[in-house]
Amino acid sequence: MLEIDKVSVIYDSSQLFANLSLTIQHQEIVALTGPSGSGKTTLLRCIAGLESISAGVIRLDGQDITNRPAHLRNIGLVFQDNQLFPHLTVGQNIAYSLKIKRVSKQIADQKVREALSLVGLMHLLDRTVINLSGGEAKRVAVARALIAEPQVLLLDEPLTGLDIDLHGRLLEDLSKLLRARGTTVLHVTHDKTEASAFADRVLDLRQLIS
Repeated sequence: MLEIDKVSVIYDSSQLFANLSLTIQHQEIVALTGPSGSGKTTLLRCIAGLESISAGVIRLDGQDITNRPAHLRNIGLVFQDNQLFPHLTVGQNIAYSLKIKRVSKQIADQKVREALSLVGLMHLLDRTVINLSGGEAKRVAVARALIAEPQVLLLDEPLTGLDIDLHGRLLEDLSKLLRARGTTVLHVTHDKTEASAFADRVLDLRQLIS
């Protein structure tokens, strides 16, 4: 369970939001909507440990992780622009977090293949990411996040920029994959139709501020 308890964030000397609270149950998928500039992406970055909060507490399964370094939080984040390493192959991108953890090559190779199979891209193992289509790059970014087996997965508008048909297919595939794995998810999107089709609950960020 992920708990955001009365969190406040100051950004560029201005208060972005104050006293924001949200609880996401184990294996629940929650979509978070709200206007541009309201702080949706910033909230994800705070949960992931990439930005600091000015007040409040973040808990994961009852443990306070507010000041825990990002790499020790066991929280995955898929960015809107994927943020894949252009000089690495698909397999090397997905294996990156395992390399940092010094996982043996044999085990890492096995986990990479499993992750690629989950997203249907086993045939792209050795392709460089600069030669991927938009949809393929999105799937690789998801596989890279899932390979670390995070307790919570954060999705920052991961389907932005795709055409309507591809968007629909990936949304359905991603929903099936995450539900099959029992992944706890917080999904940020500006698209309320996408949110309703994907999540168990849809919330507006402004509703969470007391």
